Amino acid sequence: MHRLSLYLVRLFTRQTLALLGVMLGLLFLVQCLKIFDLIAVQGQDLWTLFGQALLTMPVLGIVLAYVCMGIGLVRALGNLQATQELHIIHANHQLGGLAAGIAMFATIGAVIVLFFSNFVQPWASHSLDNWSASIAADVVGRTLTPHRFSEVIPGVSIVIGGREGTGDITNFFADDNRDPAMRRTFIAKSAKVGTDQDGYVLELHDGSLQYLSKDKDFSQVSFKTYNVALGKFTQAAGGNDDLMSRTTPEIMADAQGRDGFTLDMQRTVYDRLAQGVRVFAMCIFMGALAGFPHARRGRNWVPLELVALGAAYAATGINANISGPAFVTNFTGPIVVLVAGVLILAWRLRLLQPRFRARPA
Repeated sequence: MHRLSLYLVRLFTRQTLALLGVMLGLLFLVQCLKIFDLIAVQGQDLWTLFGQALLTMPVLGIVLAYVCMGIGLVRALGNLQATQELHIIHANHQLGGLAAGIAMFATIGAVIVLFFSNFVQPWASHSLDNWSASIAADVVGRTLTPHRFSEVIPGVSIVIGGREGTGDITNFFADDNRDPAMRRTFIAKSAKVGTDQDGYVLELHDGSLQYLSKDKDFSQVSFKTYNVALGKFTQAAGGNDDLMSRTTPEIMADAQGRDGFTLDMQRTVYDRLAQGVRVFAMCIFMGALAGFPHARRGRNWVPLELVALGAAYAATGINANISGPAFVTNFTGPIVVLVAGVLILAWRLRLLQPRFRARPA
């Protein structure tokens, strides 16, 4: 690679990592505050607080990465503009080196983001689910006191009648009112914490599962044996998504085994792959805006950092408001930003401007 391109990649990376580090640090503190009450109710230590907050960071980092890359690119080019280095690059016809630097920066960023979205984030979700289930197993199997209601997490209360043998629970009762639309009640004569291929489960015997909707519609299902994943008692309603804890190769292998992708599988896989397109779109768009020198002494009327945020919100808004197949709803927004960047770049290179020929005298 050209020396100029390596120099630019280092500048872009330094600015991006500085901003991303600050943002992730603040979000880590926010996550700690968010789950503090839950960890305190479960009687866990600071290691559990920090560990579970850390496992939620990959998904947040993926969302922030391409925005921070766009802002880092703008800041680095702005510094080059302030020191006249950007003018020198263009005056010496080194636009190819500048373009190669931006392309390499976008490629490296896209590869890292795709690795995190397809492998690291599913691993973190799976680890967090297992950790939460082990905490629930500890609460249900060890810390519950007979004839005393215990709140496992806000919205989930459990009471047991007593204990028998090694870990057997009698007269199990659990009330789950986390979901405003549906309240669930678990009742069983006996229960026991066990494990299966998916992790910790609560084995209920001789009981019933009652549902009470927001409209006061009541239904009841009786069972002889019913296994409940303990993760259901430790997460917010609707927070457990099995696909989120599986890597993309695992989802694709499952799809081949069942002769096709389900709609949820398509949405998950396409959303992960679209993260790489978002990185390229943001870098090309912001590079087209900030990669050309100007003679203005002051700053722009609208800071280009806000333009990067606006482009990210626009892409997300387009995806959220468009209907169609999963491919369309995940890729349309980034592609629109990418096309806008290419058009701006073509205009600034005078590829779209009309050329007039001088008439002979």
